[in-house]
Amino acid sequence: MEDMSPLNRLLENGKFRFERLLLKDIDNLPVIKINAPDIVDQETCLFHRDFPTGDDYFRILHLAISRGLSERRATPVVRFADGEYAFYEYDLSCNGLYQQTESVRAIREAMPSHIDALRILASSGMLAPLIFPGNTTDKAKKLFKLFRKSKEAPSASTFLKFLFQNGIDLTSGNYIPFYVVYAYLTSEDFIRLVDNKKICILNSDFNRESCTKWFARFSGQPDLSFVEIPAEYVATRWDSIKEKILRQISSETDLCIVGAGIGSLPVCVDVAMRFSIPAIDAGHALNMMNDRVDKSNGARLYTIRKTKNTD
Repeated sequence: MEDMSPLNRLLENGKFRFERLLLKDIDNLPVIKINAPDIVDQETCLFHRDFPTGDDYFRILHLAISRGLSERRATPVVRFADGEYAFYEYDLSCNGLYQQTESVRAIREAMPSHIDALRILASSGMLAPLIFPGNTTDKAKKLFKLFRKSKEAPSASTFLKFLFQNGIDLTSGNYIPFYVVYAYLTSEDFIRLVDNKKICILNSDFNRESCTKWFARFSGQPDLSFVEIPAEYVATRWDSIKEKILRQISSETDLCIVGAGIGSLPVCVDVAMRFSIPAIDAGHALNMMNDRVDKSNGARLYTIRKTKNTD
């Protein structure tokens, strides 16, 4: 008998479950209307039994970042989706919107560092993988095997297997749904929390005026700084550029916002551990701050707030 899959291990005995991610002030309809209808399937994600609602996950992330700020605690938060799933299967389809790797060989050489970073992330921070029924079923696997019969399609299932094989478990303490990170970074709660804090943005570009306006929406005025990182190959070249980048970050920094593609894992972990601060993989949310939604090919779920009724 085939061993139980890592996903089924999570679901057995009701420890985890699939449930729709509802957040009190999020409006996904504008995003759903301009995308393929099946994007709505991504609203159903993995929940731990300790968290009855999406708002509970939002609160736990807010608490973790708040503690990281007030206690100078290393708190890396990293998202994982299709690109990462391909990367950890040594599949060059990880080169999607951005060039993440030069070759399969480059992935293999970088993998030990990524696994070390994943272990640190699981013990000190939060993993936010995109896991919903549509990327854990056999549909993609069957289509993929028509072309490459010897290999399983990269998916949330293969990522969970990768974690399991490396002794990394998802728990109530280290897992949050992927889209909770977007919802949090675009929220008034986050902007008010970092008001007057020193924030360093690590990305390939930075528009100070746009970022300042972004935080000013909720009267936030953080002290923003910027450290440039390459637009390509951070996932495979981070070890060679790490010290040069880290030396540019002020020791007084309170929090880092990172945009480094698949390289965000080692970047967030090393920054958080070096400076004992939260380091958040922002992705599309950072493109929004920079007024560059076009770099994400349009709006994403859980980033648009409901219009407040002023009557």
